Parts: sequence; C-alpha cells; structure tokens
Amino acid sequence: MSVGAMGSDNGNGAAAGAYILEARNIVKLFGDLRANDDIDLSLKPGEIHALLGENGAGKSTLVKIIYGALQPTSGTLFWGAAPVTISNPAAARELGIGMVFQHFSLFDALTVTQNIALALKGERDLKALAGRIETVSADYGLPLRPGALVADLSVGERQRIEVVRCLLQEPRLLILDEPTAVLTPQEADQLFVTLERLAGEGCAVLYISHRLEEVKRLCHDATILRLGRLVARVDPQQESAASLARHMIGTDVAALQSGSGAATGAPLLELAGLSMPTDDPFGVALKSIDLAVRSGEIVAIAGVAGNGQSELFDAISGERTSKSADAVKLAGAPCGRETITQRRRRDAAFVPEERVGHAAIADLPLSENLVLTHHAVGNDVVRHGLINRGAAKDVMARVAEHYDVRKNLADPEASALSGGNLQKFVVGREMTRRPRILVVHQPTWGVDAGAAAFIRQSLVDMARSGSAVLMISQDLDEIFEIADRIAVISRGELSEAYPAGELSPERIGLLMAGTHERAGRDVEHGAEA
Repeated sequence: MSVGAMGSDNGNGAAAGAYILEARNIVKLFGDLRANDDIDLSLKPGEIHALLGENGAGKSTLVKIIYGALQPTSGTLFWGAAPVTISNPAAARELGIGMVFQHFSLFDALTVTQNIALALKGERDLKALAGRIETVSADYGLPLRPGALVADLSVGERQRIEVVRCLLQEPRLLILDEPTAVLTPQEADQLFVTLERLAGEGCAVLYISHRLEEVKRLCHDATILRLGRLVARVDPQQESAASLARHMIGTDVAALQSGSGAATGAPLLELAGLSMPTDDPFGVALKSIDLAVRSGEIVAIAGVAGNGQSELFDAISGERTSKSADAVKLAGAPCGRETITQRRRRDAAFVPEERVGHAAIADLPLSENLVLTHHAVGNDVVRHGLINRGAAKDVMARVAEHYDVRKNLADPEASALSGGNLQKFVVGREMTRRPRILVVHQPTWGVDAGAAAFIRQSLVDMARSGSAVLMISQDLDEIFEIADRIAVISRGELSEAYPAGELSPERIGLLMAGTHERAGRDVEHGAEA
C-alpha cells in the first residue's frame, strides 16, 4: 500500500517537482509580540525538511498555522499552486496534512483501533479498520496489534499509533514534532526508515527536532528561525551540529566543561529495596530498587517513558511515601516516610518532568510559582508564615536573568511562557538554591541547544561542587555527555549503575528493552533448578 504517493500530479494541482506547500510572508502577532515575522517556507513532495530554532523562535506558531490551529495575522499559504485558507485542523487533514504531536493524544482505556477511529471522519466499521491498521502498520515497519489496549503498550508502540493514524489519512504532508524524544535508539532507527520510505513515495515531511545529529542524518533541507524571523535555509548534510546550533542561537554553543572527573564522597541519596505498588490502573509498580548517588557525581537513569520513571521520582521526592523509612535516605537520614517539604528541608530539590500542572501552576505568576518550592527552605521568600512578595519577585528575576527565561512582562503567568522557557524557569528555580541533593526528571525536555548546554553545564558544576545529582532522562546524547554512571529502568526494575564509559547506546537500548529483567529471572530460575 502506498501512502502519499503523488506521481506526476498530487491530486491538488501541483506538478512533480513543484512545491506542495508554500508559506509566504507569514506574520503572526500576539499583542505586541511578533511570534512569526515575515516567514517564508517551501516544501517539495518527497522532501524531508527540518524546521529548526531555539525556544521561542516561532516554530510552534508556524506549524500551528500550517495545521489550521492558528490563523496568520498576514501572509498567504499555498497548497500546490493555489492560495488556501486552512481554517482548522480538520480542514488541514482534508487537504492531506497530517501531524504527529510531541505529546500523544491517546486514551489509555481504549484499544488501538478505537483510538484511531476517533480521528478518522465517518469511520464506523471497526473490524475493517482493524484490518487496515494491520496492513498499513506492517507494510511500513510499524507493527501494531489493533485490539491491544493503549495502556498495555510501550511508549514506542504509542508513537506508532500516532504515525499510523496519520498514514491512514493518506497525507501529502506529514509534520512531526520531536518524534524521537520518547524512542529507544532502535525504535528511532525504524522511524527513520519509515520516513525515508514515505519521502520516496512522494510525501513531504516537515521534521522538528532539537537533536541535530539526527537532522543531519535524515533531512534534505532545513529552515532555521530565530526570534520569529527566518535566518537561514541550509542543507543540513553539509553542516555540522555545531554550525546548525550557531544558526539557531546566533553564537557558538559553549563546549561542556566536565572538570577532571568525578571526585566522589559519601552517599547523599540512597535507595534500598525500594518497592512501591501503583494505585493507578495504568501505572508501573517499583520493584526492589537499589541505588546510591554520591557527593560529586551525576548518576543518570535512562529508559523509555512509562517504565516507572514518574513513580520513582514521586517516591524519591516524597510525593508518595514508602512504608519503610530506610527505603530512601538523604544524607544518611531515613526519610522514606517523610513528605516532600520535609525532604526539601534536608537540602534536597526536585524538578519533575511535567512542567505545567506539576512543576508549575499555569495561572499563577512566576514569583508565586517560585514560592511553591522555596517556602520551606529558610530564605526570605516566606517570613513568619507570610509570603514576602518583594523577595519572591527578586529571586524570580534573578532566575529569569541567569537562565535566560524570555518573557514579555516583569512577572507573567506561567502559561504565558513557551514550553522551553517555562522549563528553564522550573530548572533554575531549584538550582538557584544550590541544594546538596538534586533529582531532576527530563532537565532539557523541549529546550533548545543553547539552553540545554547551559542547563547541562550547571548540573555538572553543581555535582563538581559537591552535590549529588540524580538525572532521569530519555535523551541518550544528554546522558552520555554529563553522566558519571548510568542505570536503566524497565518495567519498574532498575539495572546496576554502570560507569558511563562501559556502556554504548546499543547496550542501553537493550537494557531499555528489559534484558536485565530477563537476566535476573534466568538467574532465579537457575537457582531454583
């Protein structure tokens, strides 16, 4: 089955070799903010085209205009040779534009078929749809079980649902936003094969990613935005990752300074036999986790999302308490039964993965979001139980300046920030305390190359100054860049923490797939025999 093939004509009036989509002189204003400032973008059939830029560069705004979720203030979209108004996402899909978002829009309690049916107009015959899903998913190397519950699937399989859902709509243009952020190296490789096949059949692919090495590997062309304006259009295969980053941020990205290696001291964070059932029907139970993080080192936990990372973070931070006080120790003190506030008072800080709703409250200004975690740590933000708003605003302003949090008001609500800028704020809010113990989940999620480099350097500097840093991340490049030791979590079980130099991405990919679990079961079965 061929999806998106165009032959000599794309069905919408565009001859082979002509542009399938053009955006000309696109301007989008939000009040006084020019999110898109006279941007041009041209996409050809069969082209994999990267859209690059740091946070706040205007990528999301431009993509939302193409997909019909926003309307431009001025400028014109052309589909084939004809000007077009894309009034909403349904109209985009009717034209042949599909989009795979960074954050999945799936219902855990429904099957693969039922989830896909929700997005297909007029789809009623679920049995026939299941057959089409099986055929298309197998044909494109993205195998799915139509009757499987989404809750039972890995994150990689959920990503396949999103892609196959688009393929069933026979797209002429497929937009992907950070598609490999939740994939193992092996799953990412398979996705690249699929995208190359789609391009070979004439489908245009617009590819958004902060992972510049994969952009170099995959993409034929790249449009680069900075501060809402088009600054370059280049062949990424003729560029280095460093030169692409330079186009994006306007200067060279500083090389990481890791120091002379980790000079470790006493364990500051210890997990001993940490087990915790889940009260979420779609959650992951933690199974006998042992780990020690010493003063002066960064230990990274790798894994595909949905394998217990969030549950582990909650257990360490005190959002969920353990039956055993000794299951979690901070600086030698048993605290498995203590609350998150009590653990903060032991000079620990925590940065959760979900920035909106977990790390920050969307409707509160940044200064009040700062109070949410600083109220318990003995600074001037709270005095005698009362919020010192002036002090909170001063600390917030220092965080914003030091971490380059871009905002258009002195103290905006969290919802007014882009995802990347809010991420910089919530990481900076905790790191500005210089805690003795830092646990951070996805520290550079959705953050551009320059900001990611700054955050990673800050984590290294914190560890080298004597703090213990535990980082939970799905970004293997990030892990290999800064971690001293690496463990892998799979289905609630944690592997041994290996020195980073002893592991390869391929070995980590196997551990992500649960090889350490199977090895443990084999040992148990051998002992029983």
